[in-house]
Amino acid sequence: IIRLCSLPLCVMPSKSYYLNSKVEPGLQSGFSGQKRKRECSSDSEEELEDLDPEPKHPWDVETLCGLEMTLKRQRVYLVQPEHHEVFARLLEDPVVKRFLAWDKKLRVSDKYLLSMVIAYFSRAGLFSWQYQRIHFFLALYLANDMEEDNQAPKQDIFHFLYGKSHAQRPLFHKLRYQFIRSMGWNTWVSREECEEIQTYNPELWVWGRDRLKSLA
Repeated sequence: IIRLCSLPLCVMPSKSYYLNSKVEPGLQSGFSGQKRKRECSSDSEEELEDLDPEPKHPWDVETLCGLEMTLKRQRVYLVQPEHHEVFARLLEDPVVKRFLAWDKKLRVSDKYLLSMVIAYFSRAGLFSWQYQRIHFFLALYLANDMEEDNQAPKQDIFHFLYGKSHAQRPLFHKLRYQFIRSMGWNTWVSREECEEIQTYNPELWVWGRDRLKSLA
C-alpha cells in the first residue's frame, strides 16, 4: 500500500471563471452610429485615461454583411506557467514515475489524459506548493472518468496504489469529490485545450505517450 499524502487535502474556493463558462449575449460590434458627445471635463478625462481598459468580450464580430453577422470565439486559456511547473515537479515524484512506467499500454495515462491533469490543476484554485502526489492521482482518475467509456482501466489506478485492499478507496472518493467541488464542477476539457497545453513545453517526455502509436 502506498502512502499518498500525510497532510489533509487543501481545497481553496474555486475560481469564478472557467473555459466553458456561459457567455452573456451582449456583443460588441466595434461600430457606432453616432459620435458620443464629450460631457466630461479635461480633469475627468485624465482620470479615465489612468484606468485599465475594460476586458475584451470573449465573442468578437468577425464579419458584417447586411443583417447577417458572423461571430468568432476568442480562445481563452487559464493555464498558467506555474501549473506546468507543478506538473513537471510531480513527474519527478518516485511513486508517479513508477506508476507511469507501470502503465506501459497507456490505458490510463496517455498524453491527453495527462494534459487534463494540468487543466484541472489550473481550475482547482490551490497554491503551487499545495499540490501533492495525491492531487496527481485524483486529477488523473477524474480525467479517465470523464473521457473513457470503459470504466475498468480506472481500477488499475486503485490496484497500483492500494493493491487488493479496498480500505482506502472511500477516502480517495471523498477527496475526489472535494477536488471536483474546488473546480466548481467544471470537469470538461476540450481536445483543443489539451493540445495547447502540450505546446507549452513540447519537449516534455510525457507528450510522447501516444496511445495510438503504442498500439500500432
